[in-house]
Amino acid sequence: MPNPVKIPAILANIPMFGEMSPEEIELIVQGTRAIQLARGDVLFHRGDPSTGFYVVIHGQIKLALSSPQGIEKVLELFGPGQSFGEALMFLDKPYPVYAQSLTDSLVLHINRNVIFSGIDSDPVFCRKMLAGLSFRLHRLIHYVESFSLRSSAQRVIGYLLQSFEGTESGQDVQICLSANKNVIASNLNITPETFSRILHLLSDKGLIEVNGKDVCIRDIAKLRAYEE
Repeated sequence: MPNPVKIPAILANIPMFGEMSPEEIELIVQGTRAIQLARGDVLFHRGDPSTGFYVVIHGQIKLALSSPQGIEKVLELFGPGQSFGEALMFLDKPYPVYAQSLTDSLVLHINRNVIFSGIDSDPVFCRKMLAGLSFRLHRLIHYVESFSLRSSAQRVIGYLLQSFEGTESGQDVQICLSANKNVIASNLNITPETFSRILHLLSDKGLIEVNGKDVCIRDIAKLRAYEE
């Protein structure tokens, strides 16, 4: 479990709380608890009631759906510093997906009662919450557009470069795939075979080098400019 002294700093770095004062953050800390998860543990199931939202401290969490045929669709992947479940907290609806840890993980659960109390007592707190949710909405729109307008290769390249937004150049940059290829492919709305084929294609073009889950980007600018 993280040192309690660090929890306020963690919460202050979440977009939803980014504009809040230390005093407001301390109030939220009172409704926060840490949850330790082993790889494969389910944080919540589809249909469970929402009692708040979550922040990943370390590890990785996937949100996914299973079809009646047992086919899994990974909707989103969340890593350290990212939060999820905020919208349903306000809608008072059960989870339409399930959340599962892909690695040993530590998450914070922020109880909705402490959030609702802040909103009811302070209009400024409410506006700051809305600003944070707007940031998440902008991110979601960008996510949907990436699937609607991009080719499969562009989605894979976008995934490889997601940690380098705003970086114009760089050579021999090392990254590690955040999950296994099946999970990543499902999240990108492509098949695992297509994902592997695109990695091989980019390798053949000399743009990347793949060694298991480790990927070396030979030139960020060239990879970003590549068109299938």
